[in-house]
Amino acid sequence: MNHPGKSYLARKALFTKGLRGGRLTTREIEEALPSGVLTAAERWLLYYSLRAARVEIVDERTGQVDPGFRHESFAEQRVH
Repeated sequence: MNHPGKSYLARKALFTKGLRGGRLTTREIEEALPSGVLTAAERWLLYYSLRAARVEIVDERTGQVDPGFRHESFAEQRVH
């Protein structure tokens, strides 16, 4: 019987928390999935997927929302 890995469970917990609260801090993400747990591509996909699910990713040091992927920008790009 296959058991989900720790990184899978951590990602699932992050998505659940993010979807419920609408936001996550970069610290929460890094604590759940420290450097070396995911490849660079997997980490990019995680952030992209969270943003696509409309979860704000907030830098807790500055309070700024990560400007990476914005739905408005994506919609504008599709129109042009």
